[in-house]
Amino acid sequence: MEENLKQLRNIGSSKIIKIALFGPESTGKTTLAIQLAEHFKTAWVPEFARDYLQEKWDKTGQICDIDDMLPIAYGQVKLENELLSTANKFLFCDTNLLVTKVFSEVYYNFCEPKLHKVALEHEYDLFFLTDIDVPWEKDDLRDKPEGRESVFEVFKQTLIDNNKPFIKLSGDKDSRLHHAISIINDLEKAKKMEFSSLDFVQIYEHGISLENIKDQLNIFKNGISKTVLKEAAKVSNGILELTENDFHQKEAFFDANKSNFELEKFVPASGAASRMFKFLTEFLHEFDIENQSINAYINKKKDNELLLFIVGLEKFPFFKTVNTKLKEVYPNFESLGSDYKNYYFIKLLLSSDYFDYANKPKGILPFHKYRSHIVSAVEEHLYECAYYSSSNGSSHLHFTISEAHQHLFEYIVSRAKIRVEKASDTTIDISYSYQNKSTDTIAVDLNNNPFRDKNGELVFRPGGHGALIENLNKLNADIVFIKNIDNVIQNQIESITLYKKALAGILIELQQQVFNYLNQIDNSKEESFDEIMAFAKNKLNIESAQNFAKYTLENKISYLKDILDRPIRVCGMVKNEGEAGGGPFWVRDLNGTISLQIVESSQVDLTDSNQAKILADATHFNPVDLVCGIRNYKKEKFDLTQFIDHNSGFIVDKNKDGKPLKGYELPGLWNGAMAKWLTIFVEVPLMTFNPVKTVNDLLKPVHQPEYF
Repeated sequence: MEENLKQLRNIGSSKIIKIALFGPESTGKTTLAIQLAEHFKTAWVPEFARDYLQEKWDKTGQICDIDDMLPIAYGQVKLENELLSTANKFLFCDTNLLVTKVFSEVYYNFCEPKLHKVALEHEYDLFFLTDIDVPWEKDDLRDKPEGRESVFEVFKQTLIDNNKPFIKLSGDKDSRLHHAISIINDLEKAKKMEFSSLDFVQIYEHGISLENIKDQLNIFKNGISKTVLKEAAKVSNGILELTENDFHQKEAFFDANKSNFELEKFVPASGAASRMFKFLTEFLHEFDIENQSINAYINKKKDNELLLFIVGLEKFPFFKTVNTKLKEVYPNFESLGSDYKNYYFIKLLLSSDYFDYANKPKGILPFHKYRSHIVSAVEEHLYECAYYSSSNGSSHLHFTISEAHQHLFEYIVSRAKIRVEKASDTTIDISYSYQNKSTDTIAVDLNNNPFRDKNGELVFRPGGHGALIENLNKLNADIVFIKNIDNVIQNQIESITLYKKALAGILIELQQQVFNYLNQIDNSKEESFDEIMAFAKNKLNIESAQNFAKYTLENKISYLKDILDRPIRVCGMVKNEGEAGGGPFWVRDLNGTISLQIVESSQVDLTDSNQAKILADATHFNPVDLVCGIRNYKKEKFDLTQFIDHNSGFIVDKNKDGKPLKGYELPGLWNGAMAKWLTIFVEVPLMTFNPVKTVNDLLKPVHQPEYF
């Protein structure tokens, strides 16, 4: 018995990557194995069964039966072991014992126990599951066209049930070959990075580049260089200050020119509202309604947020809806004391069985109470889009969301869109996208080794809002307005419109001048180069190159095109009133170049007293109020991924399954992801910045009805 088992064991090799072609017959396995062996100049293991069964047919006229399974298995393993010694880096196996096991079970409802045992033990670095999307070819010895789909599913499920590393190959002969070659090359890289085959399949299915993972692991190992601040950007030193009349002139200029452009509004909106209700979640977790009063809890915890919430309860836009439901759930609600009423209100508000507000997207929650209806942030953005991001009677609004929540957004839009279009006399086109899984980043443990969950799988985390540069890059607009989902205001649409249009007017003016200069550069009009350099310095805040006058004509053209032919962003900046987050600074990069950037405090070395002083000296704050030009002077779309500063990401401390880990967040959308854009900062009034970070922000006057 033991000797028989030895004959069924493949010997393996740590130096050879073994690829098994797996699936029913007539799925192109043999052709692909031969093609791969030829491409990689190595050996391939043919299917022993074909010759064995042909010989049996020729001698006896009989086709395959259950007694043939073990002889086929012995012959296949012997052939594989012999060819392993001739392989060069790779060995491609047309079939394997797992295929024989499946055929035995499918066609004879039985598998020899020793074949079953050893088939599951055989290890391959990767299985290619060949799809049945190719025409069936007649094989009278074994396979039949009937039940092809169900047999394929058995093959697939066998791989899943036995935790085998596999990737399905579909398409025609050429596409399968090219796809397989690409996968095998990546598998080799993954092995060199000490990832297992199962790790590789997980990475492949996530769509993450191995090069990106390698870069991220190096970032964890080497750390991220802190941003070097030169000085804070201020009015007349990097921040443009306009009079009210100036704003109206820029607005008028935008209105006069907007029909020439495709406009779109871009709203990052995937975040859940968990932070909005964090203090209420903690209250429910800690408070004992049977043995404690809410007042005593507030005094003990010094929880002023809870006090403000309860005092302002009836002013929240969701109060009436929640209160009505409370009376349905608790028939004796009106007779309860105030502590019980408030406790049950908060409980119902956050309960997964009822409103579950902390786990829903912030954008779909009730934000504002008007005389006739309640609106969410989504609806407020619909109004804004119609008023300032529209031309020729139409506007386009794009939300980046979580795929699981799309139905919630669509429900809100379906109820509000007609009302908004009627009020604004504008047709609104709504589109959605999700943060691409391929932008997720690998997590590591405290020793900078890939972090694994309780099932031993790699852990990937969303790459932060910087990943959305991919979504922005796919828009087909000329000019894009960007604003966060929670930064909306009530009853001030005209004022908001003025400042957003003015920013867009500034963008168009600058863009026209930049495009004009780029055309002059194309025509080698050297007499205008000094004027262009002055424009770059005075209007675009770009330092002049040393010795530019001594450059050759060719180098002058190359330099000027390099500094001007970039996406443009005009960013509104508000005066800093203690808000946490990024601000405008003059920054020195690794090459010594000075530029205007939006910098987060976490990017600054606060142990350096000089850097800390510059940070504290900031007068303005970034409210994420941007207008962007994303086409070049030839009307071609920029590839926005080419303008990212990849050295400006963030390392964050997180926790999973009770274990600490480190995560990496990509350069922020309006920080490092736009670091190499042409950048203009404009001071805008504080009233344009009204984010809802906690639910109590909804009690501020700008979020309350005028008639309160």
